[in-house]
Amino acid sequence: MLELDNLKLELEQYREPLKQLHKSLDLDNKENRIDELNHLMAEPNFWDDPEKSQKQSIELGNLKDDVNTYNKLESQFEDIFALIEMANEENDDSMIPEVQDEYDSFKESYERMRIKTLLSEEYDSNNAILRLNAGAGGTESCDWCGMLFRMYSRWAERHGFSVEVLDSLDGDEAGLKSATFQVNGENAYGYLKSEKGVHRLVRISPFNAQGKRQTSFVSLDVMPDIEEDIDIDVRPEDIRVDTYRSSGAGGQHINKTSSAIRITHFPTGIVVTCQNERSQFQNKDKAMQMLKAKLLMLAHENNAEKLSEIRGEVKENAWGSQIRSYFLQPYQLVKDLRTGVEMAQADSVLDGNIDSFINGYLVWKANGGKPAEN
Repeated sequence: MLELDNLKLELEQYREPLKQLHKSLDLDNKENRIDELNHLMAEPNFWDDPEKSQKQSIELGNLKDDVNTYNKLESQFEDIFALIEMANEENDDSMIPEVQDEYDSFKESYERMRIKTLLSEEYDSNNAILRLNAGAGGTESCDWCGMLFRMYSRWAERHGFSVEVLDSLDGDEAGLKSATFQVNGENAYGYLKSEKGVHRLVRISPFNAQGKRQTSFVSLDVMPDIEEDIDIDVRPEDIRVDTYRSSGAGGQHINKTSSAIRITHFPTGIVVTCQNERSQFQNKDKAMQMLKAKLLMLAHENNAEKLSEIRGEVKENAWGSQIRSYFLQPYQLVKDLRTGVEMAQADSVLDGNIDSFINGYLVWKANGGKPAEN
């Protein structure tokens, strides 16, 4: 049957890329590391150091996920060939939809794993810290800021990641003026670094009685959460530490004490805030960790091009500096201005379906800033 023969030819084109994927994922060394960690976990004193043992347990789980996912992909590849042969032998064209569904599922799984091989930079595997700031547009932008916070929370939920709010400031009428939150999960920073920049919304404003179309902006900064000690010297005279009363959810303690911390670094203008922890000391430690991580990232980028990848993409929070535009009226369209990736289902994007933009960015970056070839 011609349709099955065409599917077989298309599938055959994945045979060599599958072998390359195995190599790119370094699965042989990962299997050796799995054996090593299994041996360590069998030792009677493995849990004597809870922090270290927990990290190794998480590492083991992630390694097993990679190996199992690839093995499943390889099995699916062979199973589709078997289905095609069976359908041809029995001359049963009723199996064509099943074969097509399996093939589509295989392609989707393959693409997810291929994208993962692009996450090879130093901090890609880390958790991510995101900071949203409402820009030009007043109440409209605060509402847009709240919408983006929900979008990234929904994306994290879809991927089994957790979200921890570190600091937030409500808008006067709606939404959020700003929000700092941490997304915890394997490769969270590697994926979300693509979102750094200014996001532009065009819609008919619900806050405008005349029903006029309005444009608003929100900037997003993204940095890795670096847990280990960071060898960065922060001089006391270079910073100002402010304490203030925490706001938002958190119970009586968080609302009645001045436990929130804001640190301003004068030489760079970096400002970090944290109000999530119960004590002022914990908030200060977390804020200082965030400041050092930002300074480390800046120190690693010693030329203008590199610097733009770390902070320069977060430009003036207004017209002409956006990385992505979201149109809700008069039509629905979301378009990334760097990669050219676009989706007509804006509601789906705002519900956290942003993988096409993330993957498009990773491919675009791997290609030296050129869109992927179709």
